[in-house]
Amino acid sequence: MTTAGYSFPRNAVDVLLQTRRPDVPWRVVLRNAAAFGLPLALGFATDHPLAGLGIAAGALDIMFSDQPGPYRQRLALLLLASTAAGLSALLGASIGAAFLPMLLTTLVMGFGAGLLVVFGPDISRLGMTSVILLVVTAATPVSVRHAASGAGLIFLGGLLLTCLSIASWPLQRYRPERLALATIFRGLAGLAEHPADDSRDDVALSDEMNAVQQTLFGRHHDRGRAMEAFRTLIEQAERIRIELVAIELLHHDPVRETHYRRSIAAVLEAIAAALEAGAPPDQALQLLQSIRAEEQWLLAHEPAGLMVHIRALNSQLTAAVRNANWAGARGELRAQADQQRLPQDLRTDGVWATLRASLHLDSIALRHAIRYSLLLGLAVVASHVLAMPHGYWLPMTVAIVLRADFAATFRFGLLRVVGTLLGLVLTTLLLHVTPDETTAHVAMAIVLCMAFRYLATVHYGVAVATLTGVVVIMLDMAGIAPTAAIADRVDNTLLGSGMALLGYLLWPTWERTQTRHALAEMLRGYVAYLQGLGRQAESDAIRDLRIAVRIARGNARASLERLRSEPGTPEQLQTVCTGLLAQGNRLARALMTFEAIQQDHRLPTDATCWQSFIQWYASQLQALALAVEVGETFQLAPRPASADITGQAIGSLPVAATERLVETLDALIKTWNRGRSSAAADAGSPAP
Repeated sequence: MTTAGYSFPRNAVDVLLQTRRPDVPWRVVLRNAAAFGLPLALGFATDHPLAGLGIAAGALDIMFSDQPGPYRQRLALLLLASTAAGLSALLGASIGAAFLPMLLTTLVMGFGAGLLVVFGPDISRLGMTSVILLVVTAATPVSVRHAASGAGLIFLGGLLLTCLSIASWPLQRYRPERLALATIFRGLAGLAEHPADDSRDDVALSDEMNAVQQTLFGRHHDRGRAMEAFRTLIEQAERIRIELVAIELLHHDPVRETHYRRSIAAVLEAIAAALEAGAPPDQALQLLQSIRAEEQWLLAHEPAGLMVHIRALNSQLTAAVRNANWAGARGELRAQADQQRLPQDLRTDGVWATLRASLHLDSIALRHAIRYSLLLGLAVVASHVLAMPHGYWLPMTVAIVLRADFAATFRFGLLRVVGTLLGLVLTTLLLHVTPDETTAHVAMAIVLCMAFRYLATVHYGVAVATLTGVVVIMLDMAGIAPTAAIADRVDNTLLGSGMALLGYLLWPTWERTQTRHALAEMLRGYVAYLQGLGRQAESDAIRDLRIAVRIARGNARASLERLRSEPGTPEQLQTVCTGLLAQGNRLARALMTFEAIQQDHRLPTDATCWQSFIQWYASQLQALALAVEVGETFQLAPRPASADITGQAIGSLPVAATERLVETLDALIKTWNRGRSSAAADAGSPAP
């Protein structure tokens, strides 16, 4: 089997050149810089430099736990991060002089931090930060009293950042929720004007919808009457999205409908602007009048089946405009009968159950935890035995670089090395051209801190260069020669990144063993969604099924991205998995059309052929999911005569919609079997 799909030089160049759009708001950058810079400046101004450095270091350590979102969520995460940072610093400084207890503690904390990947990036980052602080503070062991003092300063730095992060809570109580919804409605405007097609990597707005569900219904969501309007708005956004997909599938005259779509996009954009500004949606109300007039014109030219969806879409727009007027601290909305809840697939409770489910050697999380723990311990031993200057940078680099998958480990390792080398040049240049004065160094550290926070998601290598500058300047302020510090950081970074990558390669968890399972779970999600639509389940149940499908599809897409970045991945495996994901997106849009039709004019539950068709279709899709998971070819079972809906319109269900569903199943099967046939024809190669 050829492995031409992966090229190490090409992958390395791609990693070095790849950039992302900035996603950190400037208000976050500024408050993070303030939490770092204020104590630093005040510490030197009041002749308490070490106190200022300690508090600034605390803010720098937990900076990435300050994420946009509900204020309650920010408060909980930042307090947890601050507490963990303080306790880790206390532990490290207290036992750092005793090598064996320190090694044992590193192994235990490393295992725990590695296992935290099951709870997502925010909690995983918290574990990584705790390990970093443990090994860094252990490098300068002190008495318990002095350790408590230093840990207290680090905790205060986190507390200062927490206070700045939630400072606007009393004045802009619902701003995070409004901004999250504005993002969705702006995305809907783009979907209205530029309909999605089957070449997209995913169904439009899937990840964004899940993120807003988490914001509005999550454990730390806000409360109040305005929240009811927000929750109603997200339900209306879901309906608008479904109607847009249905109209695209059933369109009759694309030229006429293009103008209508642009009008819809204008209303959605106006709703987004109103939510963003916290202002009444006056412009959206005006634009609605023109849409109502356009609806009357379309009534005389479009088929009745399509007009049902156009009317439903206009109705949802009207309701969205009305609720946008109420969505804020001044808004009032009658309480709904049932309290909203976070769908099961987005819940973060059941901590112990989640951990227990990961405690087996086939678990990615457990394998990562073992790798993480052992490599951290090895790095601590190496730095101790070799008596490396600033040796704590070695386990710190391992803690940062080693990830649960190869692609991320390679990316962070390469960019960390390149970024550190760039930081060597940058810091040397800055220290040479700036005056040798404390004020200038403090100002330079603040500017570099801002650059680090802003650029971390844009290009990690450039961000590391700025972070290197911050660290070296802080060490210089603490009386450590910058030239030696820079050289030591480069040496430790090179060795630590190499250890992390080598350790992963010695006991890897290759994504090629996981991708088929992720795709099978996606197909099973579609089965459950179709069965829910077939039995006309309650709207809350359908919503949960829809969200579960989005999560499964997102997991499959992420797995495929990791697969593409692994060495030795057969090109044919990438091709077949990409094809299955693309056909799955077609199936998602077809099922969303069914949901729109069912909600606008319910499908007849007594239609024998329709119910038989759903039963047959679900059974075949379920069997295909099993075939994908175990790697076997699949033979489509003959369709019973009772399930033959070819050329029929079931109730208000148009022929085009049913044909799209049948064609998609056929395409899924052909895509999978073609990949299996190619694998079998390639002598001596394993099947995908």
